Amino acid sequence: MTLLGHDEPWREWRKAMGGERMHHAWLLAGRRGVGKGSFALAAARELIGAAPGEGGSHPDIITLTYGPKDEKEERKRADGKPYEQVRSIRIAQIRAMQARLGTRPTLGDKRAIIIDPADDLERNAANALLKSLEEPPVGTYFLLVAHSPARLLPTIRSRCRVLRFPTIADAEMDRLLRELSPGADDPTRAAAIAAAAGSPGAAFQFVELELGKVARAMTDILDRGDPGFQLRGTLAGLIGARPDRERIRAVLELARSVVAQRLDGGLADPRPIIDTHSELVRLTGEQPTYNFDAGLLAMEIGTLLARAAGASERANG
Repeated sequence: MTLLGHDEPWREWRKAMGGERMHHAWLLAGRRGVGKGSFALAAARELIGAAPGEGGSHPDIITLTYGPKDEKEERKRADGKPYEQVRSIRIAQIRAMQARLGTRPTLGDKRAIIIDPADDLERNAANALLKSLEEPPVGTYFLLVAHSPARLLPTIRSRCRVLRFPTIADAEMDRLLRELSPGADDPTRAAAIAAAAGSPGAAFQFVELELGKVARAMTDILDRGDPGFQLRGTLAGLIGARPDRERIRAVLELARSVVAQRLDGGLADPRPIIDTHSELVRLTGEQPTYNFDAGLLAMEIGTLLARAAGASERANG
């Protein structure tokens, strides 16, 4: 099944596959949650000629993503148990991939390397990858999934052909949520669509993580301020004492969306909102590599929202 917004990327990919000389490196760029990873895997399988309906992993598709944090977590993965992941893609993974490139593909004449997300490559890993992009083995093709392409080395971006994945219109998002999350009420769907900013994956995650009450708590702080700190305490309780990394990321993206919506209506003084949004962008950028204390992070988000509360006043009344 082709996901929403994937028609044009598929057209470009298949046109390239049918050409005389297909580019060896592709950058799949777009918001988190628009299906770039799913596209990468499906495109790789099509490229190497995997049989329709063939299940499981393919020996000529190598996927690099977040691995176990340490040997203890590696043993958990080997035993099929939940394990803690590192927050980046490391040079050891690139080196292991490059060692495999010294051999021929297993079942055909092509091999696909998927790096997801490439914007979380450690710097030395990115430098090592650059060498493979500069001198790719014959028959090897790279698909780099990137939520924030600007974080990649310019020399990596310059060696890739870009496939852009668009966001989805609100009406289509609402239809999808009604179909796939029928238990979500109207306010939750509306909040999910606003927070997701065109990303179906983000909208579904919003509903699954039950972030509707979190969104309302953030809006309350922006509307009323929080001189007594009670609303910030409520927000911290809704976020939870020990949220995992995905929930923290979703909460930060939600806060950014709630704040950004205030810029749409002509504020008397937009500077507090702009400053708050910039700080939330900074926190979101730090989240993959910093070990945030959940309680302190919740209070910091609440404090940023409270400082911006005065900017809710509209120009001309």
